[in-house]
Amino acid sequence: MRARLPLRLARSAVFTVVCVALAVLGHRVAGGTGPEWWAVGAGGGAVTVLTTLVAGRERSPLTITLFLVGTQAGLHQLLGASAGGSALNLHLAHGDGLGADIGMLVAHLTATLITGWWLARGESALWSVLRRVGALAVHGLRRVLALLSGGPAGGPYGRAPRPPRHLRPLPARRELRDSVRRRGPPLPFAC
Repeated sequence: MRARLPLRLARSAVFTVVCVALAVLGHRVAGGTGPEWWAVGAGGGAVTVLTTLVAGRERSPLTITLFLVGTQAGLHQLLGASAGGSALNLHLAHGDGLGADIGMLVAHLTATLITGWWLARGESALWSVLRRVGALAVHGLRRVLALLSGGPAGGPYGRAPRPPRHLRPLPARRELRDSVRRRGPPLPFAC
């Protein structure tokens, strides 16, 4: 399933808001000075353009997280440069010393991984809903077209009569997507 421009822009806007807000919040919490408005605008614009280009279809959680890590690194450099540093400075932290650098890096990666997981779950839910709505729309359109053409709604030979409710087979159970199966008796009875 491919996304048309309105859906691409909506997905891009959500990703941009989350990504830029995460970068600005991380910058403020880390003790950095507030980024300049032009840096936030430029970073948001760049993230929007890049995200719109890659938002044409559903992306995997790994792709989303890696893209978020890359955009966070770019935004970190841009926001750091707007606070008086150099954009070419690849220093990872605002503090002094290796301990501050590692702490900053761990904080950035932790926040980015959690946010990437959250965005990937939203992406999965969005595409699941879109597939369901699309299937319902196609089914409804087929029924309307069959009724308009004067043919039976069930197909070329009509719909077979349904058996009484008590004779119908039970619907197939849908397994949970993330279910865990374990073999054997419950632990209290196993001993």
